[in-house]
Amino acid sequence: MMKFFDKKIYNLNLMHMVERVGNALPHPAALFGLFAGFTLMFSGVGHWLGWNGIHPATGELVEVVNLLSKEGLHRILLDMVDNYTGFAPLGIVMVAMLGIGVAESSGLIRAAINALLIKAPKSSITFMVVLTGILSNVASDLGYILIIPLAGVIFHSLGRHPIAGMSAAFAGVSGGFSANLIIGTIDPLLAGLSTEAARILDPDYYVMPTANYYFMAVSTIVIAVTGTWVTKRFVEPRLGHYSGDVPKEEITDLTSREKSGLRWAGITLALFMGVVVWGLVPDHGFLRGADNQVLHSPVLKGFISFLFILTAACGIVYGYVAGTFKKHEDVIAGMNHSFKGLVSFLVLVFFAAQFVAWFKWSNLGLLIALKGAAWLQAVDMGIIPLVVLFVILSGFINMFMGSASAKWAIMGPVFIPIFMLLGYSPELSQAVFRIGDSVTNIISPMMSFFALIIVYYQKYEPKAGIGTLMATMLPYSFAFFVVWTALMIVWIWLALPLGPEAGLFYTTGQ
Repeated sequence: MMKFFDKKIYNLNLMHMVERVGNALPHPAALFGLFAGFTLMFSGVGHWLGWNGIHPATGELVEVVNLLSKEGLHRILLDMVDNYTGFAPLGIVMVAMLGIGVAESSGLIRAAINALLIKAPKSSITFMVVLTGILSNVASDLGYILIIPLAGVIFHSLGRHPIAGMSAAFAGVSGGFSANLIIGTIDPLLAGLSTEAARILDPDYYVMPTANYYFMAVSTIVIAVTGTWVTKRFVEPRLGHYSGDVPKEEITDLTSREKSGLRWAGITLALFMGVVVWGLVPDHGFLRGADNQVLHSPVLKGFISFLFILTAACGIVYGYVAGTFKKHEDVIAGMNHSFKGLVSFLVLVFFAAQFVAWFKWSNLGLLIALKGAAWLQAVDMGIIPLVVLFVILSGFINMFMGSASAKWAIMGPVFIPIFMLLGYSPELSQAVFRIGDSVTNIISPMMSFFALIIVYYQKYEPKAGIGTLMATMLPYSFAFFVVWTALMIVWIWLALPLGPEAGLFYTTGQ
């Protein structure tokens, strides 16, 4: 397999071809505009041809909605502004960047990077970048906002290609999306959908939020090691030496004032963490969710707000102690500066938001998912081929639908009963789905933060485009698919539990 991966992909310059073809495409903003236009056209064609399907969860007929109709055009005009302002990544990025801008302009991030790089063994940096990216998923979108650009700075400081660092972090954050050592918000969400789907056959069945914990915890280490290997073996050799004109952050010893600033920023962080623990650990703590659950707490569900407050507070404390901030106008200036790099992102998001909204309104994405699921349901095969094809189908559908919960709401009611009738548990079908839903995130233009990653790349390579990103991330996607699917096959062969009280097998009527 490794021989094939090496010779067929890299010696035949497939990645370079992907990059050239991808970069020959129009500007990403224009491309999303074209996608939106094609969506309008196919919505009309699909409606005229009567494209339809049956929703497995509700039994309702799903038909293509003609957006070229009078009603469709009215909706487009009336909701255009709301599509833009309501596009989830837009507000997340803007709020987070306000706090990060304070931390960056104060010098806190630079000082922290220097302290990290001075102490950390250089041989472990790549592994730590990928692992940190994976673990950041418990904190919602922290990885996209902070870890990925930070990884570029770290690699650049070490004399390595910054895009390689950002790619490694992106692989962890997005390609390893479902893996983690800590239960995240996605776990109870998917478990609830799986419970409803399982009750189609077994009215008393319940899928716990910890259903896939054992498998995903092991996957965290496996994916981190795989991402490290791909970065060193393929991505960095292909990118070569960085020759751009972006100055790198030099690794220098900290001054006494910088050390003092870091110490007080650390104290501020500790105080914040103390308040969080105080609010979450006691039963009915003031930071727990309305249902008294930690996973539904505002700390996790509203993590971007928490990140803004935390980074701004630490940046302000550091800035005044280290002497980089003299007056409150310096803090505001830091926030202003953070928005300067978002201009191209704000333009691109407008077109991306319209495309995503129109694609959803038209039901084209839903029908693609329904037809693919129906085809796989009709194929009679053993569990291993079914697992492999289910991973492939989940990954393919992920290229058209970004929301994991939306996809599982469609696919769960089909595949969970299939797995149960074959003698396999709902927890198993959920885990298999999560593999496919993760491995193509890094090459899917439908992934909400895809455009932002291109903007990150363009900081160091102004001509970088969709082709650059996809060519760089394809090796990760391929390797994650092979390794993660192989891990699942081994898991099935060994009959290991997927989580607490979550086995692989199901007996009808148990």
